[in-house]
Amino acid sequence: MEEILKFDTVGQYNTFNRNETLHPLVSVVDLSKAAPRQLRKMSYGFYVVFLKEIKCGDLKYGISNYDYEEGTLVFLAPGQVIGSTGEQYYQPQGLALVFHADFIRGTSLGRHMTDYSFFSYTTNEALHLSERERQIIMDCFGKIKYELEHAVDKHSKTLIASNIELLLNYCVRFYDRQFITRDNANQGILERFETLLNDFFASDKPHEVGLPSVAYCANELNLSANYFGDLIKKETGKSASEYIHLKLIDVAKERIFDAKKSVSEIAYELGFKYPQHFSRVFKQHVGMSPQEYRSSSNLN
Repeated sequence: MEEILKFDTVGQYNTFNRNETLHPLVSVVDLSKAAPRQLRKMSYGFYVVFLKEIKCGDLKYGISNYDYEEGTLVFLAPGQVIGSTGEQYYQPQGLALVFHADFIRGTSLGRHMTDYSFFSYTTNEALHLSERERQIIMDCFGKIKYELEHAVDKHSKTLIASNIELLLNYCVRFYDRQFITRDNANQGILERFETLLNDFFASDKPHEVGLPSVAYCANELNLSANYFGDLIKKETGKSASEYIHLKLIDVAKERIFDAKKSVSEIAYELGFKYPQHFSRVFKQHVGMSPQEYRSSSNLN
């Protein structure tokens, strides 16, 4: 098994990259200070925001390289593993904002951290920055670094946490822009999603896997569940789960026209374990039970 280099503390990561530890729970790491090193898989016990400036070998997640170019932001949540192994050496470049979950507890950022879904994005889902966007991000990094170098006072934690939150809120905006402008990367995902659902309900897969989940669809489309969900929301105004349910109801309505099949048979065909669950979901969306819908269509 390949050895994973684990960093449990911010201090350990600073030492590894030859940076001074100014605060035990948060740091802006200048990666250019690090010694040239071989490719390694790494795991972090804290949040990491990489601002990469040139191509280098430590940005690989799972079996796929990150969708990467100059001025790219990559986000990692605690416990994620990134990198690859190899004998060649490379010189790290760029900056890394690292902060421990303990630092943001009790702050506005701590209360809203789960809103930043891009910390669960994976391959081919990094944030590509325009030069103007990059300058905004660099400004946020600079303000955080200033506060870390400033004498600690009663305002320090609030200001640092607020600037991290500001940076992440800008990233939300920039991702919204990227969903719209990166046509080549996102082109056809909605169409592929629709085809996936059509093929799913036309096959025996409902019997094999049950109802299609957001995670299942994202995996079939080679996307992370969070990135997929955010993209579908931007494209349609509906969550991926809502979209799946609407497709399910459309298919159910069509099949209810087949008077030879009972409601229970239709429920099992669609992947429901219990007909009662199907009837409840159908009524929530349509306003009447499957049987009432069948009767209202004069199918009896």
